Amino acid sequence: MYTYGEMNEIVHARLDSETERLLRRLERQLGWTVSEVMRRAIRVLAEVELPQRRRHIVGLGEFESGIEDLGSNKAHLSGFGT
Repeated sequence: MYTYGEMNEIVHARLDSETERLLRRLERQLGWTVSEVMRRAIRVLAEVELPQRRRHIVGLGEFESGIEDLGSNKAHLSGFGT
């Protein structure tokens, strides 16, 4: 069983000869284990290929007034609630 954060996930992969050659070269030149190469490769690929999730802040946006920052701009809030 795999629990997030534990280092016990075993991955089996079939590599073509070119990929295996590159893996061995990375091991030699960087002094890393196969596991370290794979972990770092997955992280790099995720940074390059996965879009960053945009934060969605509820309540910010454009409403009927047409003013986008009505609830967060101090100039629009001056005198409100006093």
